[in-house]
Formats: sequence, C-alpha cells, structure tokens
Amino acid sequence: MSLISEFREFAVKGNVVDLAVGVIIGAAFNGIVKSLVDQVVMPPIGLITGGIDFSKLEWVLRPENPATEAVEKVAIQYGAFLNTVIQFLIVAWVVFLVVKGINSLRRQQAAQPDPAPAAPTPTEALLTEIRDELKARSNP
Repeated sequence: MSLISEFREFAVKGNVVDLAVGVIIGAAFNGIVKSLVDQVVMPPIGLITGGIDFSKLEWVLRPENPATEAVEKVAIQYGAFLNTVIQFLIVAWVVFLVVKGINSLRRQQAAQPDPAPAAPTPTEALLTEIRDELKARSNP
C-alpha cells in the first residue's frame, strides 16, 4: 500500500473527520468566549471596580525610556491573564454542562426498559411450524 493511499484512508476515517470538526468548532467557540469575556463580562466588572480596564492592568518592572530606543518597557500583564482565566472558567463551565447533559441522557436511556420482542409475523410462525414438523419427522 502506498503512502498516499494510506494517508487517504487515514484522512477519511470517521474519527479524524470528527476531530477536525471538533477543532474547527472549538476555535469558533473560543472567539465567542473571548468576545463574551472582553465585551460583556469585563466591562461591568470594570465599572463595579471603578472603571478599571482589566486587559490593560500590568505591573511595570522597567519603564520605557523614550530618550533611548534600546530601553523597552518590561511589564507583567496580569490583567490579560485575568481575562484568560475568566475565559477558561467559562469554557470549563460550558464543557461541564455539556458533559452533564450527555450523562443525564445516557442515564435516562439506560433506565428505560427494553421493549418486548415483537410477535412473529404470520409467515415466520408458519415457517417455524414447518421447521418443527420437519425436525419431528427426521428424528423418529
């Protein structure tokens, strides 16, 4: 089997396609969560804390010196880190809710009794009778 045909077989397997779809949807979901945190969650928190923009909070270790281009500002940007932590918590909460929903559906499905087997059709009943009759004749 050639390398190209092996790759083609691998690439069209269901698991790989499902994984690709999951990654694409996950990337889109990341954009939604980032927007939710940056534009919906953080502004009211900033308003409550006195108008602070969390994304710009930083701890300056070495200030920028405009007189010399060689000295750049060095800062720990903990506000951006806080936004990222909040994004993570939102994603983790949504994943938890999805898994919880799937587990509850599985429990409901497992709790349902199996339906009783359907009665044989008239044709099946007749064939069963013929089979039993043939068995009885062949075993004297």
